[in-house]
Amino acid sequence: MSTVEIYTTSTCPYCHAAKDLLRRKGVAFAEIDVTGKPVERSAMSRRANGRTSVPQIFIDGNHVGGCDDLYALDQAGELDPLLAA
Repeated sequence: MSTVEIYTTSTCPYCHAAKDLLRRKGVAFAEIDVTGKPVERSAMSRRANGRTSVPQIFIDGNHVGGCDDLYALDQAGELDPLLAA
């Protein structure tokens, strides 16, 4: 099973939606809450090629994007193979 990391904030509905999808798939993930943490958010932005919005999701260290990107991967049938790797 892949290693999944998701950067979130506590009130972000897209973060909740992304986590819900991962939970429905039975995927364990490490959540990094960047609420009020500028150092962590800056680290997230560096890893996410300058993106500053949340969530930002990484599978096995590879940036897959945000919530919409995660759902698009799932709809294209490409998420499960990434998670199973």
